[in-house]
Amino acid sequence: MEAANVLGLIAGGLTTAAFVPQVVKTWRTRSTEDISLGMFALFALGVLLWLLYGVQIGSPPIVIANGITFALAAVIVFFKLRYK
Repeated sequence: MEAANVLGLIAGGLTTAAFVPQVVKTWRTRSTEDISLGMFALFALGVLLWLLYGVQIGSPPIVIANGITFALAAVIVFFKLRYK
């Protein structure tokens, strides 16, 4: 595997993992009071566009990281809408 792809997978893994604690906390507490719906909705849209970009250029690190990050951000948006 190319060094650039390894670097991309590490970077993507770290930035994606940063969302896991927020998802877990939101799931456990059922509280989204301090989460901005607008910010997470825009973020999720941006990540979705990065995912599509990664697919178009055939970049596994971009596709993998943004696919997982989009799923996590979508869960936060779902919880925000559900636990108003």
